[in-house]
Amino acid sequence: MPSLKSIERRFTFFRDVARAAFANPFGAERSALDRALAGAEEGRAARSAVEGMIAAVAREVAALEGEGLANLRRYDGETLELMRVVFLFDAFHRFLVPMDRHIEDQIRAGPDPIPAPFAREAVDWLARRGFSSEASVRYAGVFFQLRRAYYFIARELIGASPSMRAFRERLWQNVFTRDVRWYDRYLSDRMEDFSTLLLGETGTGKGAAAAAIGRSGYIPYDARAGRFKESFTRAFNALNLSQFPETLIESELFGHRRGAFTGATERHEGVFARCSPHGAIFLDEIGEVAEPVQVKLLQVLQERRFSPVGSRETHRFSGRVIAATNRPLDALRRAGRFRDDFYYRLCSDVIVVPTLRERIAEHAEELPTLVREILVRITGGEAPDLAEDVLARLAKHPGRAYTWPGNVRELEQAVRQTLLAGAYAPRPNRGDESDSARMPVGWRDGVWTATDVLAAYCRRLYDRFGSYEEVARRARLDRRTAKKYVLAQTGDDA
Repeated sequence: MPSLKSIERRFTFFRDVARAAFANPFGAERSALDRALAGAEEGRAARSAVEGMIAAVAREVAALEGEGLANLRRYDGETLELMRVVFLFDAFHRFLVPMDRHIEDQIRAGPDPIPAPFAREAVDWLARRGFSSEASVRYAGVFFQLRRAYYFIARELIGASPSMRAFRERLWQNVFTRDVRWYDRYLSDRMEDFSTLLLGETGTGKGAAAAAIGRSGYIPYDARAGRFKESFTRAFNALNLSQFPETLIESELFGHRRGAFTGATERHEGVFARCSPHGAIFLDEIGEVAEPVQVKLLQVLQERRFSPVGSRETHRFSGRVIAATNRPLDALRRAGRFRDDFYYRLCSDVIVVPTLRERIAEHAEELPTLVREILVRITGGEAPDLAEDVLARLAKHPGRAYTWPGNVRELEQAVRQTLLAGAYAPRPNRGDESDSARMPVGWRDGVWTATDVLAAYCRRLYDRFGSYEEVARRARLDRRTAKKYVLAQTGDDA
């Protein structure tokens, strides 16, 4: 028979477990709780502290089993709710490894859901602890959602700088809100009402952030089939709006029926039709779309219905919308190029992705950490000697003071170029050059045609004002011609 003192110590421990269960795993509070539960000192590595915490919780629950108390029916009142959380927390951590394995197997398998034996085992484990059959099945889906969110946020968005830690914490809140208790009780099937707008420079990782959110929605577990009702690999649908002519954007978004316009020789499903009820759509470069398309997107977000081009048939849309742009939206709104009502419908959560130069300025190890991770992805494993060589070469050229205007995407190519050529030679940063150096070679050498000059001018207008309409207005061209000149200059000023 345990003493009163040992019982009090145990329930103090369990109350900390309950706090940890609802804390953001990327936040400082959760880190402190993990160390406290593990009995770890302040300087202990995060991974070691988490492993110690999991083991400590498992030991305490095992002790309850020995005393015949490992069943919800043994408790009532506030203790019942506390033990419900403790058992869920323990069960979740028992299945971390098989859940990670299932994520990786599903990625390899593709769009069709594969058997999920861990979920069946989790359902059985919870049922033995006194959870109802319905609750056990639901929590199997919640467990897998929690693990997917952590998996994609932690693995795809690495970095130890304060801005990256805060960014990961913010992405978790985007999926589960600031309090997972309210999410669990009220909002888990209402998250389609929360649109997300990602802002940031080119190459900062907006696409990776969108994918982490889009692959982390709740997907129910089908106990009869022994698999989830949908593969998370199918749940995320990305569309880069800048790659389509204005005349085709509506078709790519909403689809079209056969004969809807010249060239529409067959029926086409747009991204809204392809999105599942548990999925999300990522609209990249949302700052590029013309006002008529903004109006139609606004209607879809408000009414949750859309019609293919050339059809009166309406379809229901039940997914989330995630949008992103590297354009200055405030400037576009002031210029009337981005509708305020559309912005306010998108801005349930506005998240700014930190630049690489900010991250490096905050934390000296940010660049080495990223280089090592990039090399792991390239080589398939740890390569410390190769990482040391690449870092030494990057320190010489482009140098430690380089500001990485292309952010993480540029760094990835810099690593590859260093592996191939022994050095990275970035194009000059225009902001650091003299007027003479900034002048394109063709202009300086007198070999450009009038078309070349107009294309370069349109490109510079676009870089400054961020919209084809503004380029057309200032250059006194129609929008289609202005866009043609801008795209002709993309990536080629010389």
